Amino acid sequence: MFEINSTIEGKEFNLHKLEQLLKPKGYVIGGNWEYDRGFFDYKMADDGGYQFLRVPFTAVWGELDTPGVVVKLGTPFVLSHVYQKGLDDHADSSNMSASFNQFSEPEDSDGSLDEKYIQMGKDLVNELETIVSY
Repeated sequence: MFEINSTIEGKEFNLHKLEQLLKPKGYVIGGNWEYDRGFFDYKMADDGGYQFLRVPFTAVWGELDTPGVVVKLGTPFVLSHVYQKGLDDHADSSNMSASFNQFSEPEDSDGSLDEKYIQMGKDLVNELETIVSY
């Protein structure tokens, strides 16, 4: 993991409006959100694992599933998620579980980062600062 200091840290936004700004640029809200926090993820590559720019946010007014919720952005970071080759030793084959857990358990959830992804993350954060400074 590599943190990238940014002027977006601590800024507050209506989550719906923020999604409208970021989704067209390729950001998605990661599936691991809770009612009080989550992440915007930008998948940079699938190079022996997944390389993401991740932007954390926390609810400061309301819960994430509530219309009008306001969130505060945290420190963006670049993350490499190295996945296992082959079958997951801890897989659950039930239909309900399969709908949520479609990927194998990570081999290394915090894999090493190539400098090119760190630079790409910095460039994306610069673009992000421009996008959200409306």
